[in-house]
Amino acid sequence: MNVRLHPHAQARLNERGATEAEVIATVEHGVTFPAQFGRTGFRCNFPSNAEWNGKFYTTKKVEVIAVQEEEYWLVITVIVKYF
Repeated sequence: MNVRLHPHAQARLNERGATEAEVIATVEHGVTFPAQFGRTGFRCNFPSNAEWNGKFYTTKKVEVIAVQEEEYWLVITVIVKYF
């Protein structure tokens, strides 16, 4: 299934440290979980091994909240956690 990003999600990618490729991979291969308002969440860990906001992290967890449209997932927002 195709993945499209809402303008809100697209705007948040850079400020939260995720890439569009990571978001798509999260939807395609991540673990699903129920989210608020009947939406679906996806989560996936990626190796980071990089500095983010002055601290070094080895792992980055990307969480995607999306709604299923007829022929694609519409990503509403992206949340990134570093550890």
